[in-house]
Amino acid sequence: MISPHEITGLILAGGRGTRMGGIDKGLQAFRGLALVQHALNRLQRGGVSRCLINANRNLAAYAAFGTPVWPDEMADYAGPLAGFLTGLAHCETPYLLTVPCDTPLLPLDLANRLAQALAANRAEIAMAAAPEPCPDGRSPLRTQPVFCLLSVNLRDSLQRFTQDGGRKVDAWTAHHATVVVPFDQPQDDPHAFFNANTLAELQQLESKTA
Repeated sequence: MISPHEITGLILAGGRGTRMGGIDKGLQAFRGLALVQHALNRLQRGGVSRCLINANRNLAAYAAFGTPVWPDEMADYAGPLAGFLTGLAHCETPYLLTVPCDTPLLPLDLANRLAQALAANRAEIAMAAAPEPCPDGRSPLRTQPVFCLLSVNLRDSLQRFTQDGGRKVDAWTAHHATVVVPFDQPQDDPHAFFNANTLAELQQLESKTA
């Protein structure tokens, strides 16, 4: 089994926030707290005692949350994999758990369920998946590529992949033993993986879950 003490949580807050008009998404308020604070709180409540924040702007504001802050080591806002690579470079535990800053209701048992699946399948990566409602009423499972539990031994692989121009998470994980972990049980919050890309979506989520 993998203990929570063997996992470092990485909150990805390094994007441009383009769909929010260029504002720093992780610092926007949800239920009176910054989005990044919600992510940090939920990781800690889930047993993850060590956390990092990946941010490229407002570093002092992020540091005020009491967690080490590291900007991308790659230039030009290269996407989530740049954050993964930064996290792996500064992770001092055997495993890194990545989560985005814009999902304030992420599962409290995320670390535990991904860790169980990783160990049980002797995998290198565990990736979450959740139902996504469709207009026809179906809710097929969709992978959530930025919710991953990674072995720190993958750092060199990721560095090579990004140096070769790779930018898509699932294109990189396809090169490794990856187990997909469904979060589709009756007790699972249907809003757990809802990510707010615009201020309107953030307000909508707040009104839906008030």
